[in-house]
Parts: sequence; C-alpha cells; structure tokens
Amino acid sequence: MRVLLIGPPGAGKGTQAVRLAGELSVPHISTGDLFRDHIGRGAGLGRVARRSVRAGLLVPDEVTNGMVEERLARPDVARGFLLDGFPRNGAQRQALDGMLAASGTRLDAVLDLEIPEADVVGRIAGRRLCRRDRAHIFHVEHAPPAVAGVCDVCGGALYQRDDDREETVRDRLKVHRDETAPVVGHYRALGLVTSIPALGGVDEVLDRALAALGRGGAKP
Repeated sequence: MRVLLIGPPGAGKGTQAVRLAGELSVPHISTGDLFRDHIGRGAGLGRVARRSVRAGLLVPDEVTNGMVEERLARPDVARGFLLDGFPRNGAQRQALDGMLAASGTRLDAVLDLEIPEADVVGRIAGRRLCRRDRAHIFHVEHAPPAVAGVCDVCGGALYQRDDDREETVRDRLKVHRDETAPVVGHYRALGLVTSIPALGGVDEVLDRALAALGRGGAKP
C-alpha cells in the first residue's frame, strides 16, 4: 500500500506516521530523515542541503525531490511506503506524480489529518523543552512540570523554542494553507483523500487512520 500522510504542524503527523507504517508493514519515508541521512553522508544532495540548512533556508525543491526519488527506487518500497512530509507544495506534488508514473505505480490513499488552528497554536506554543535533555518535554497546560520552569526529570531549565512561539506557529500554518492545502485539493479531486480528525488520543487517531485504509479500527 502506498500512502501519503498530510497534516498541519502540531497535528501529530510524525507520531502517527511511524505507528501507521508499522501497522502497514511498509517503510516510513520522512523528508526530515532523508535530510539527516544525506547531510550525514556529506555527499551529493547532502552537501547542497547542508548549505541551505546552515544558511537558515528551506532545502530547494529539486534537492528534496531528488532525495525522495532515490529513496523510492530502493527495493524495500516494492510492497508500498508511507510518505511523511512530502509533497509540501505543488512543485513537489508534480515531481512525485512523475516519479510514480515513471515506475508504473500510484498512490492508494492520502490521509489528511485535520485539527482546528486554535488547537495547533495551543499544542505548540505551550510546549517547553529541557535545556539539559530535549527529550524531556512538557506543556504549560496539558503536562506542566511540578515546579514552573524546571524539568521534573533532571532539574534542567525549561525553555520555549523559537519555532514554537505563537507568531511563528501562525506563520507555519499560513504556509500550510497556501502551499500544502492545494496539494490535498489535487488528490481530493482524484478521490484519494480521507480526512482524519487529529484530536484525541494517539491510539484513537491511529484507529481512524487504519479504518480509512480498510484495516479495522474505529470509523474515521
């Protein structure tokens, strides 16, 4: 099964992508993972991506497209894949459609995680990370530390990432509306899209996604 998972920042897409790919027994292909892999190897596309990241710029579409095309050519995707974070815009969508056409395959489903923007802002803007260990994550409302500003685990100071500030989150949501929503519209016109409410527990959202793919679980 070839699945595309789309959703705005804060919808829990990364968590759901990993779990859903495991349930479907297909590779989870994330652009973030591809960037880290290529940059770590420091050759070809990775060198170009590193320059963009160091300059604080988005990785050019042609570089991202090249990484995805290389990944989709590997043998382990023969039985399917789950794409996470790609395509983000029209140019990437056209590139993906071309890749699939060239290989004689097509997408089976597009799952669009839906969440009200107010909930996205609340989820992300309330997040706080530990300066000693960023794996220790809290939320000012949903998972507050026992002592304000102090990590329960190691006592490190908690802070808010610049990317998590409300104004930045709203900018990211605007980019999603302007660039990614038309991608969803394209696939919706082809009858491939199922909208999945992203509010609720992780297992609950996963059940909705599996149901949309005919793999059991609750109705979406």
